[in-house]
Amino acid sequence: MNKDELKNYLGQNFSGYSLKESFDFPELHVPKEEILDVLKQLKEDPATAFDSLFCETAIDSNPAFELVYHITSTRYRHDLVVKTTLDDRENPVVESVYPLWMAAELYEDEIYDMFGIRFTNHPKLRRIMLTDEWVGYPLRKDYQDEYMIVK
Repeated sequence: MNKDELKNYLGQNFSGYSLKESFDFPELHVPKEEILDVLKQLKEDPATAFDSLFCETAIDSNPAFELVYHITSTRYRHDLVVKTTLDDRENPVVESVYPLWMAAELYEDEIYDMFGIRFTNHPKLRRIMLTDEWVGYPLRKDYQDEYMIVK
């Protein structure tokens, strides 16, 4: 499946979602309640076979958070970015994609550690860079620390 065939597939199978063309990869925007189902379909459908999660990260777009999943098919050599938005800043929660790709474990630990986003059905969500006593989430735009240098 080439890039044009992938865009056609996405347009036909996910017509209710926003699909954008970025510099490198097509971007599919999915509601957070459907993120796991959409990613599961993209992984399990033989037409797409997205068998690898090569990056999962978050962006603080204050007040919302955006989760970004970069997936690839080693069979077809095509890539896709899937994004979802979390509007609840006080209690950001989304389904873990660990059941689909075990690589998500450390990505989601890092996102939790730096942004405070929680992942349901994650095997053991924990801080991996900061101590358990650390207050706050350093990659949030509203994070304050007495040692921060503000220009």
